[in-house]
Amino acid sequence: MTRTLITSAIPYINGIKHLGNLIGSQLPADLYARYARARGHEVMFICATDEHGTPAELAAAKAGKPVDEYCAEMWQVQKDLADGFRLSFDHFGRSSSAQNRRLTQHFAMKLDEAGLIEERSSRQVYSVADARFLPDRYIEGTCPNCGFEDARGDQCDNCTKQLDPTDLISPRSTISGSTELEERETKHLYLRQSLLKDRLDQWIDAQDGWPVLTTSIAKKWLHDGDGLQDRGITRDLDWGVPVARGDDPWPGMEGKVFYVWFDAPIEYIAGTAEWADANGKAEADWERWWRTDKGADDVRYVQFMGKDNVPFHTLSFPATLLGSGEPWKTVDYLKSFNYLNYDGGQFSTSRGRGVFMDQALDILPADYWRWWLLSHVPESSDTEFTWDNFQAGVNKDLADVLGNFVSRVTKFCRAKFGEVVPEGGTYGAQEQALIETLSTRLAAYQRHMDAIEIRKAASELRAIWVAGNEYLQEAAPWSTFKTDPEQAAAQVRLALNLIRFYAVLSAPFIPDAAAAMLAGMQTDDDRWPDDVPAALATLAPGHAFTVPEVLFAKITDDQRAEWEAQFAGTRD
Repeated sequence: MTRTLITSAIPYINGIKHLGNLIGSQLPADLYARYARARGHEVMFICATDEHGTPAELAAAKAGKPVDEYCAEMWQVQKDLADGFRLSFDHFGRSSSAQNRRLTQHFAMKLDEAGLIEERSSRQVYSVADARFLPDRYIEGTCPNCGFEDARGDQCDNCTKQLDPTDLISPRSTISGSTELEERETKHLYLRQSLLKDRLDQWIDAQDGWPVLTTSIAKKWLHDGDGLQDRGITRDLDWGVPVARGDDPWPGMEGKVFYVWFDAPIEYIAGTAEWADANGKAEADWERWWRTDKGADDVRYVQFMGKDNVPFHTLSFPATLLGSGEPWKTVDYLKSFNYLNYDGGQFSTSRGRGVFMDQALDILPADYWRWWLLSHVPESSDTEFTWDNFQAGVNKDLADVLGNFVSRVTKFCRAKFGEVVPEGGTYGAQEQALIETLSTRLAAYQRHMDAIEIRKAASELRAIWVAGNEYLQEAAPWSTFKTDPEQAAAQVRLALNLIRFYAVLSAPFIPDAAAAMLAGMQTDDDRWPDDVPAALATLAPGHAFTVPEVLFAKITDDQRAEWEAQFAGTRD
């Protein structure tokens, strides 16, 4: 059995995520996890909330709550929304877990033993008004590279350039807004990534068929300008993983915590350990996914993330794993995405711009969003969400093509043959032609899904739905019934089996609708259709079914206009 490890970039705890966040990592990862399971893979799909660092502290302060209490509440909110969108995580963890604390401190110790950690004194921004050192994300200003006015002290969200707080033009404190900032000396630990540059370069070159977007970003960070830089991995904060060497204190680092970008990716491993603990498993049960000396050498590890996260996952996290000197599993395929933009601008969590996950589920079921987002996923370039395009995609693909097929077939059969699969008749040239078409398209669909070419896979799936509609239109069983009821029975029998066939293939994209189709056909047989002719004979004559409720209601012009107006501004 093929073993597939899947991780989605872990979302910050600071509030509900928007649809751009969802399609940038979690939703494509879920699609692939569902597909891999359907093809018989043993899958471990891990995600978590990213709870350390300044985003958590700032959001908790804004909410007027202790940071640990705020994080616990928001973890539950994000978990409930993930469930609402049918994200099929094997475990949804927390980077504040005891497992992540232990592993983060362990990695720091191993890196130090390998000579890859160095204590350095540096000049850091101090806010006189706030009476404290300001970590990177407590500072905002104008990016010196692109002029973006709200760049953070670690990275510009607009151009993705890595920054130091002292690089910013007109910097200000995000706590008080004060510009009364000065540099003072402090000590921190640095990961000597520069010593691993050649090894990382070779490691990236050895990866098979990474997306161009992923490789180009990684190579740019390795080679542009001064190349890969050493990176500070500690911060002057109260909330985070305390700096320690395993179980021992780290002299001179008292009161400091590890930088969130050091401990957050380690949560992928820790989250799997959390899964084991939560399910009464042994340590070996999670190590077989992550330690190549414990069985992980036959695991295929796939990561999903937005392009802004690529540098940390292609350089810093691999530097941690490789530099430790231990046999940890590194990523085999990293699927990265461009941005989903919103109606002429950017989605933004901090600015409340766009449609957020809770709002989306308030107005429509998850499958409507899953289908549109996945069929428009920003793979090769940024994608624009507009309400016109959303309405058109839902109405044409889901209501007119798939939903209409299910409705026409089941209602016609009920009227002429009752609510059972009819017997009689044989398949002729039209049926054989359809089977050949479906076999060809199924092979293409599987190729695209295996390659994680999501838009191409969605296009093939829609073409498979269309093929059934075209067959139904050409065969016209309602006309055939008038002169040859037995042949009409064969046509309807094939069409009813197509509903089960569609349910199985569509489940990774639209799981609720797929479940409704299987329930309507009164079957729990969701075996993948490796043999199309056999799959289209699964529901035998006499098998009972029920007419499903309307799978997808069309979005009206009035609804579209109402939602367009509702989401024209920013979230309160």
